[in-house]
Amino acid sequence: MRKKIFPIIVVIIGIICFLEGDFGDFITLVLLVTGVTLIYRGIKGRKVQKKEEMPLLSPEKEDYYREAGMTDSEIDLFRETMNQSKNQIVQLQNNIKNNAKLKAIDLRHDMLKAAKALFKELVKEPTRLPEASQFLYTHLPNIVDLTDNYIEINNHEVKSKEVYGKLEESAQIIDQMAALVVKDYQQFVSNDLEDMDVEISIAKRNIEKDPDLSKQFSE
Repeated sequence: MRKKIFPIIVVIIGIICFLEGDFGDFITLVLLVTGVTLIYRGIKGRKVQKKEEMPLLSPEKEDYYREAGMTDSEIDLFRETMNQSKNQIVQLQNNIKNNAKLKAIDLRHDMLKAAKALFKELVKEPTRLPEASQFLYTHLPNIVDLTDNYIEINNHEVKSKEVYGKLEESAQIIDQMAALVVKDYQQFVSNDLEDMDVEISIAKRNIEKDPDLSKQFSE
């Protein structure tokens, strides 16, 4: 109500100023009101941002980053990126939970599981942040936006044939993005899998060299 009344008051004051020949004062008033409005919006915006502030950096975590050889700027970048990604993963999880189609896509690819797993790997190895840039800055934000839009359109009470077509097209793109998220995780841990393959290969050779072990595993 206040938003509607306030412009009317300004217009009335402007007309009075114009009739009395004080139109210059009216321009000053408009500039003043505009300035106050911008300041108010800035303060209001800061209040909203406070809700998404990062948690305080614990001494243990700081020591962990320092031991990894990270600089102050690298620590700040890592924490800001991970905080944003955490919020995005939570949003993705909520979207999946609230929609049957998205649940089906997630079951087919395990995209949410892969996203969480990659997040945990980065927490353990913060210096590898650049290796996950595709996931952090492209694939994860995109799939969150896509699922947000999908749910918003799907919640429309009346859907036309065109809307159903858009939903189907969106679901197909989400399916493709889900596969990319899983691929991001697989690529990130590929070195670990290669190391495991080497270890398994060495273990097999050692077993083959030991007659007793070889006999035991063949029984």
